[in-house]
Amino acid sequence: MSKRFVLRAAAIVAASTLVLAGAATSASAHVTVSSPDAKPGGYAKLVFRVPTESDDTSTTKLVVSLPKDRPFAHVGAQVKDGWKVEKKTEKLPTPVKVGDVTLSEAVTTVTWTATAAGIPPNDFDEFALSVGRLPEGVDSLTFPADQTYSDGEVVKWADGAEAERPAPTLKLAAATTPVAATTSSDPVDPVARWLGGVGLLVGLLGLAFGLAFGLRSRKAAQAGTADAGKAQS
Repeated sequence: MSKRFVLRAAAIVAASTLVLAGAATSASAHVTVSSPDAKPGGYAKLVFRVPTESDDTSTTKLVVSLPKDRPFAHVGAQVKDGWKVEKKTEKLPTPVKVGDVTLSEAVTTVTWTATAAGIPPNDFDEFALSVGRLPEGVDSLTFPADQTYSDGEVVKWADGAEAERPAPTLKLAAATTPVAATTSSDPVDPVARWLGGVGLLVGLLGLAFGLAFGLRSRKAAQAGTADAGKAQS
């Protein structure tokens, strides 16, 4: 096995490992929304998962914006130790009918503010809402969110699904199917993502060593043929 081949195989494996690690980190760092029971026309629990993407600052505030074009008649916010919660109600541009109720105003933002340490560096916490009714005839609902850090930085999760900082988006399925939602077009569970990545890495390692073994076998066969030719002569 040549030294050049070994170095090339090692470089391939190292590069693949970095790509997989970067992809997993990117996916897990987003602020996301999910629901164990969301369905059109019903009531649902929305869970916002908030990671602190910092080594030395904490998350101290979360502001979640609710859709104004499809407002909720009911919004209940989770009460959490160490956090103050506030709901803001605004007058809607035009009245909206939700089920049997016509709303002229609705809750448009929910804010959790830390009264203690907040979410420590590299940790996460979850914040829940009870809302209803969910609108019918739509595939998803978007909840832009502002995340404030202890050093004053504000991260706005308000972009499209493929952007660096996508807004938390709840995917709605048929009324008979419970759903889970994510902020991206890829709803793969993080554990499954890591297992898939490990499998790919193992495959790359096998390919590299398989090529190395084949090269070594081919050289041995060529050497054997040359020795046989010398013996006959």
